Amino acid sequence: MSEVAVGFVDKQPIYDRRRKYLHKALRAVGFPLCHVDVQGLENIPSSGPTIIMSNHISLIDPIILTAIIPNRYLISMAKAEAYSNWFIRGVINLWGNYTIRRGEVDRTALKQSIDLLNAGRLLMIAAEGTRCPDGLGEPKDGVAYIAHKTEATVVPTAIFGAQDWKVRLKHLKRAQAGVAFGKPFRFDLNGEKKLSGPVREEMMREAMYQIAMLIPNDQAEKRGVFRDLSQVTTHYLRYHSLSSVS
Repeated sequence: MSEVAVGFVDKQPIYDRRRKYLHKALRAVGFPLCHVDVQGLENIPSSGPTIIMSNHISLIDPIILTAIIPNRYLISMAKAEAYSNWFIRGVINLWGNYTIRRGEVDRTALKQSIDLLNAGRLLMIAAEGTRCPDGLGEPKDGVAYIAHKTEATVVPTAIFGAQDWKVRLKHLKRAQAGVAFGKPFRFDLNGEKKLSGPVREEMMREAMYQIAMLIPNDQAEKRGVFRDLSQVTTHYLRYHSLSSVS
């Protein structure tokens, strides 16, 4: 298991000291290997509980996001299966990321996420819970639960163009990727009495359309099951200016 035992949040200052140097190294090594066109960095709050809710198209998505955010350290959730790889295990432990067991309710990962957000941290959570390189898929409702419970700000984030990074690097070509951070919001019950399963599902449907709208029109097929933007609604979303979420 990764370092997700009791006291994980208390260890964050130790990880931060490592991250200071690892972040510089990641940017120094990563940017020459991968060109990233970034839009909307100003939509990320400078402090407070924040979730970067992104799609997931390639193995390097968390690396890209970690490198391009300049003023906060991003903590990512990785699938537990990845921990069997010695290199990935080392990266997870060194940076201070954590794992989740897919296909079940992983209460340890859930608690870690809530505790980290209550401590004002910045998390990356893939909305679909798995890689969907061909287009946006159906989301899991965990983000809605965690974000609502902690009153976290959610920044919808679209990653595109990075699927072929292995092929490009194999041919000694610089990988290309685009990242767009959308307008931050919080989930709001909007009159509902409780955060029921159907409400969480609808919250996530609305949130996924926020990601879909960030994907460029020339890659509209990557919007997947959310390609029909005429279906966009914001019944459970409450947008905020940065001054009100920082």
